[in-house]
Amino acid sequence: MKYFIATVLTRGKKEELGFYAKDKQEAASFAKLKFSGIIIKVLEGKEPFENQFKRFKIDFLKNFSKKKIKQDSLIAAVRQLAVMTNAGISIHDSLSEIASATDDQALKTVFSKLADDINSGHSMSDSMENFRFELGNLAIAMVQLGEKTGNLDDALYALADMLEEIRANIVKFKKAMAYPRNVMIAMAVAFSVLLTYVVPQFKDIFAQLGADLPAPTIILLTLSDLLVNYGLLVLLAIITFIFAFKYGINNNKQFKLGWHKVLLRMIIMKNIIKFSTLSRFTLVFSELIRAGIPIAEALDTSIEMIDNLPLKYKLQSVRFVVEKGGTLNKGLEETELFENMILQMVRAGEDSGTLDAMIQKVAEYYKMRFDAIIDGLSEAIEPIMLFFIAAMVILLALGIFLPMWDMGNAVQGR
Repeated sequence: MKYFIATVLTRGKKEELGFYAKDKQEAASFAKLKFSGIIIKVLEGKEPFENQFKRFKIDFLKNFSKKKIKQDSLIAAVRQLAVMTNAGISIHDSLSEIASATDDQALKTVFSKLADDINSGHSMSDSMENFRFELGNLAIAMVQLGEKTGNLDDALYALADMLEEIRANIVKFKKAMAYPRNVMIAMAVAFSVLLTYVVPQFKDIFAQLGADLPAPTIILLTLSDLLVNYGLLVLLAIITFIFAFKYGINNNKQFKLGWHKVLLRMIIMKNIIKFSTLSRFTLVFSELIRAGIPIAEALDTSIEMIDNLPLKYKLQSVRFVVEKGGTLNKGLEETELFENMILQMVRAGEDSGTLDAMIQKVAEYYKMRFDAIIDGLSEAIEPIMLFFIAAMVILLALGIFLPMWDMGNAVQGR
């Protein structure tokens, strides 16, 4: 949104009034509706600092006030909506009924607003765009599919099945991460206690020794001083960093793009992100193709639900290839995301006219690959976890015992 200043003549007195609009045309129309008097001119102006600060504060706090709908509640609501729609009940009445019956406040708020928007003449998918964070990209994509095909109930049933599948993968991911996470938290707490209460006791002994301390001991004493003397500041810095990081992810596209690129370079995360993204993309794409949606439109909808920006931009190139008359197989090949076997399957589907069936098999393949990664996640993380544990133990041992060995050697006259 841009900041505009309208010069208004009211009772022989000129006033300059500021407001926000998308462009000059919208600003001129908005000024005529909002301000009484004669509109002399409407020009784009510099936003006052107070307004900038106020808008920043609202945007910043908005990132932490949003609440996602609980996955179980959303799945149950979507399935209930599918049943009611299939029974011939209007979307407005169905949404209102679900909103009044649910205990999930986020779901109640979202579905009530959707019902109001639909009652005002908006489509369900357009209304859902305002709640992309709460509902997720997949829900919007599948509702768009239902509206395009005229089979909203089938699309909602398919959406509920996909959400249940995603939820099952999330549960498996959390279970796989539970043991390594708990071990690392326990080690971090134990290490912090040692740095706070044990290491300072050795500091006096080392000071009396008066000898040059080895590097591990210096590192250990530095960490101990930092934690003992500046512990609250360190905690505050960590909290501030988390808030600033989250704000940057939600409001700065370049920052978000850079972070997503970093994730794709991480040893374990890159495969999780890649195969979960390709699994969702092919799953939605297969549903759209099977429903008879043109390939270009199906690609648009499928790509829109992708969260990782580098992968999203790569897959957007597929649409450009298809629009220029190229084959889907050629577009997928240029992304360098798909194995040769997948490209051959897509080519065979295009040649034989069974693209929908082939894409469905591709979706099943990527689901299998993603499930295999999640099942082996715990084993993959264990070496990394052991490395960090070993590093902490070695630092602690060397930091304390090396100076003591030097003391022993000095006493024995070596």
